[in-house]
Amino acid sequence: MKTIFFPDQTLNDGTYAATIGFFDGVHQGHQFLMERLKREAAERGLLSMAITFERHPRQVVQGEWKLELLTDLHEKLRLLKSTGIDVVVVLRFNRQMAGLSAREFMQLMHDRLGVRMLLTGYDNRFGHDRTEGFEDYQRYGRDLGIEVMCGDALSLGEQNVSSSWVRHLLKEGNVEEATRCLGRPYNISGQVVHGEQIGRTIGFPTANLQPDEDCLLIPQDGVYAVMVDLDNGQQKPGIMNIGTRPTFNGTNRTLETNLLEPVGNLYGQTLIIHFIARLRNEQQFPSAEALAEQIKKDKELAEEILGKIEG
Repeated sequence: MKTIFFPDQTLNDGTYAATIGFFDGVHQGHQFLMERLKREAAERGLLSMAITFERHPRQVVQGEWKLELLTDLHEKLRLLKSTGIDVVVVLRFNRQMAGLSAREFMQLMHDRLGVRMLLTGYDNRFGHDRTEGFEDYQRYGRDLGIEVMCGDALSLGEQNVSSSWVRHLLKEGNVEEATRCLGRPYNISGQVVHGEQIGRTIGFPTANLQPDEDCLLIPQDGVYAVMVDLDNGQQKPGIMNIGTRPTFNGTNRTLETNLLEPVGNLYGQTLIIHFIARLRNEQQFPSAEALAEQIKKDKELAEEILGKIEG
């Protein structure tokens, strides 16, 4: 897969069937759209192209907007590459680009990116103020020489798969359903930093994670069964607690991982945490001993759940 950053780089090597979107999470709905795009491109003798954004457009238009993303740019490009499309164009979106009408933007796609067929997402709108819709895009396309088609939604049960729905699930702690929508477990990465070492005092040393990106969504507070990628390429089972440690009157939100088997010193390592199942809410216990007993039960349950995956 070729990746170009527009307008710093341009294409002059062919004509394309394209789709455009932020593609946060590259979930099952996005993957479904990419499969359709590849088929339509092949039928027309075109190459396939996904056009996405370096920064979320709302960051540019609404500077104070708080990000809660499912993937950073690096992870998004990796996932888009895995879909098998030919080219990803990353727009360095700015206020000038945000001011383009849908027709002007389609003109840019035609003239500068070689787009001859555009497959829009079922709910996707683009262009300044996003007031125009699919019929407008078709009309502009006829004028410009771009065939415009509308993609279908992918439904799991009664719910259309979307980035906003996945965010909702993660905020509810429903990582199992988020996995079904994403086609893989949700993950975050971060460096192991020194914490207050409370876990060590009750027999359960934890790796205190500092997320790599402060724009990524952290699931709802609670205890989760997780799989952990280590720096050395190994993957280990564990449990993660997200919350404020109310048993110890904590106030700061922390992300602490306890591996189910010892692996030595993790300080300074970058871990990738894959959320497999939610075990329970974070809660306040009457004593450190009571918390330790609960953690033992958490680990036993996590072993049972994760053992089925590893098996």
